[in-house]
Amino acid sequence: MYDGVLILESLKVGTVLDGIPLTVTKVSRVAVGGTSADQPAVWSLLEFTVERGEELADVLAGVLDGPGWYADFHDEHEIFVIFPGRVFRYRRGDDAAREEAKEFGRGLAIPEAQLDWTR
Repeated sequence: MYDGVLILESLKVGTVLDGIPLTVTKVSRVAVGGTSADQPAVWSLLEFTVERGEELADVLAGVLDGPGWYADFHDEHEIFVIFPGRVFRYRRGDDAAREEAKEFGRGLAIPEAQLDWTR
């Protein structure tokens, strides 16, 4: 089972996520600092668990809005980091793979402070 957080504002307008069961564990709205010019100052967070991580990652890669958004989720062994059109999947503790994903995020102008997903 994978745990993650999805920022609802990161989804393209018109997105419908269905067919992959998610268990919602928490919904919240938070004011954030350090956003990019393309990001709002208030985010809606959907915390979830999912069994079918690979399927969810593939779907999210197609519905995340660009340029400055990503999603991530993890279990005790691996991490998925999803950008528009690109999925990174690597074992926890693989610093080289983590850095590769962070570098990709930098190329999308995601603020450095936001490239802080689970290790």
